[in-house]
Amino acid sequence: MRGAACIAVLLLGGCAQVMRPPAPNEPGQLSSVPAYETVQGRSADVVARLRSAAPLPQPEVADGATPDGDETLLRAQGLVKIGIGHYPSGDMDSLRDTVAKQARKVGADKALIYPPQAFGAPALAQFFVRLHLPFGANFRDLTDVERQTLGSSGVELGEIVGGTPASAANLRDGDYVLLFNKTPVQDKAAFQALLQEHMGRRVTLTIRRNGVTMKRLVVLGTLAPASTH
Repeated sequence: MRGAACIAVLLLGGCAQVMRPPAPNEPGQLSSVPAYETVQGRSADVVARLRSAAPLPQPEVADGATPDGDETLLRAQGLVKIGIGHYPSGDMDSLRDTVAKQARKVGADKALIYPPQAFGAPALAQFFVRLHLPFGANFRDLTDVERQTLGSSGVELGEIVGGTPASAANLRDGDYVLLFNKTPVQDKAAFQALLQEHMGRRVTLTIRRNGVTMKRLVVLGTLAPASTH
């Protein structure tokens, strides 16, 4: 049941969190990592269940620009972050080899490397995979103030993953979802349940964006058969 709940959170919405990196060592001491941290709700079994294609024999490993900027860019391309690695700074060839091995181990399609920000600090790597997401957006409960301002219950959308039904329907980060078909959206749990119940169908979401109420037709996807992964 727990695995099913994790899948629901990932494919339909919810929060994605990563544990904080290890505390830095004392000045002048080299880091003793490596350490890999899985994004909450994106464990190996969940990723294997939801990935859109078989793992690549040789995942792409490249230098990153900025962690946040790269994550935003890759999300728009349909790639979702599944983990973060912290590695001893040192020879770049060895670092690339280590990151490539980790990418193969976790089934990542792409890994980006970031050099240490200070002496003794670890190098950072982010790992991404292209997932099959029947909806493709995070969402959260509204605050009391938001409900009063909107005059309605609902949820607010967060990250929109490119190449998903949410992206195709032109849903945006910050949209408030008020109605699912003609049913008022009470909260995050109710919205998630409605999405699960209607997978594979066309649904109409009534949203509020910048004070304007509009409707969006969303063709929800389905879960790929487990035997294909």
